[in-house]
Amino acid sequence: MVDKETALIVFQGKSIRRIWFNDKWWFVATDIISVLTDSVNPSDYLKKLRKRDEALNEGWGQIVTPLRIGTAGGVQTLNCVNTENAFRIIQSIPSKKAEPFKRWLAKVGYERVQEIEDPELAQERMKTLYEQKGYSKSWIDKRLRGIAVRQDLTDALRNEVSGAPEIL
Repeated sequence: MVDKETALIVFQGKSIRRIWFNDKWWFVATDIISVLTDSVNPSDYLKKLRKRDEALNEGWGQIVTPLRIGTAGGVQTLNCVNTENAFRIIQSIPSKKAEPFKRWLAKVGYERVQEIEDPELAQERMKTLYEQKGYSKSWIDKRLRGIAVRQDLTDALRNEVSGAPEIL
């Protein structure tokens, strides 16, 4: 069982320390740098990265959260980022190792824009993800119907509370 408080993830043989905080995983920023660059000094690399990327540097206080993380020298306060902000840092890294992540982010972004234009694509993506997780077609169909019923009920309750007439 994974310890929800602290856990390591391993990427290409290197560890990224993470901690469960405020119902999210938070990752040590310098560990991400270490994995995606060949830098011998990830802290220095991160400082230079912030100098090159003004927008990253200006928003740094909103991007990182200092959290207490276990290290070889004991517990220390390290700058950590949630998943969204880890992707923001990755976007700024000019490294071949970061390119697969950047291409994936671009692909996902493009897919979401397509789903805005055609919402049925989102439903098809959800079905595919459930299939990949091993759920049966009948379970997936029941799940989708359950979501639709819950949305209808929520809308009806919202209309009732607001005093608006219900239109079916």
